[in-house]
Amino acid sequence: MGGLGELKSYGEPGALVYLADCVELMRLMPASCVDAVFADPPYRLSNGGVTVRNGKLAPVDKGGWDRSLGLEKDHEFNLGWLREARRVLKPDGTLWVTGTHHVIFSLGFALQTLGYRIINDVIWAKTDPPPNATHTTFTHAHETIIWASRGRGARHTFNYDLVNSPSPGTQVSSVWRIPAVPRREKAHGYHPTQKPLRLVRRALLASTSEGDLVFDPFSGSGTTAVAAKELGRFFVGAELDEGFAGLAARRLGATERGGVLREISGLFP
Repeated sequence: MGGLGELKSYGEPGALVYLADCVELMRLMPASCVDAVFADPPYRLSNGGVTVRNGKLAPVDKGGWDRSLGLEKDHEFNLGWLREARRVLKPDGTLWVTGTHHVIFSLGFALQTLGYRIINDVIWAKTDPPPNATHTTFTHAHETIIWASRGRGARHTFNYDLVNSPSPGTQVSSVWRIPAVPRREKAHGYHPTQKPLRLVRRALLASTSEGDLVFDPFSGSGTTAVAAKELGRFFVGAELDEGFAGLAARRLGATERGGVLREISGLFP
């Protein structure tokens, strides 16, 4: 990947987070070089709303990166990074992207516009959502994850036998009931939009093979990097915030490569 050596990076050989804008980083990467993308882009939630944190009302303000740029510019942003992600994906690679109602419809439309084929929309049903602070809506208790291939005709990986038990009656469905991030996964620092390892592990285990390269355009606290290392995959990611890139590196340093593969039977209930 010529040009990447000039960028500051965090992590270790086989699992690197570059301090860079994701679109600029992807433009330095050769076409068709990654097996899977897992992306947790800005949801544009920081608009003056409130939530409940530790039993008290707290503002939903995660930072300037999460504020809306306006409907058209938000969609243009999604088109821009998804276009580059499709270019770096291998022909049979797949992409996972998360969102709430604030952004998921833009992401879905952008995927279809760019020629991706949507395989599944998965519901992450939160078993312990924060209470509804305003009493003006139903409690927000889920996020959507879109799983898409690079295009029609792609032969995507799906490790059916790894994510399902032998009993047909207990197949994993498109509704994933998973709790929020446990405290042990926050031991190395705080990120406001961190995802549970269990969620990302399931996606990567289902759609990649040992030794594959996983890319995350919005690395944040490094959950995708940690899940990839645990599963014996290689990882590269982009992150604009140096503090979060350092957090990802600390988490990677505490992770055993391939450790989860040796406990695969206990991954799913």
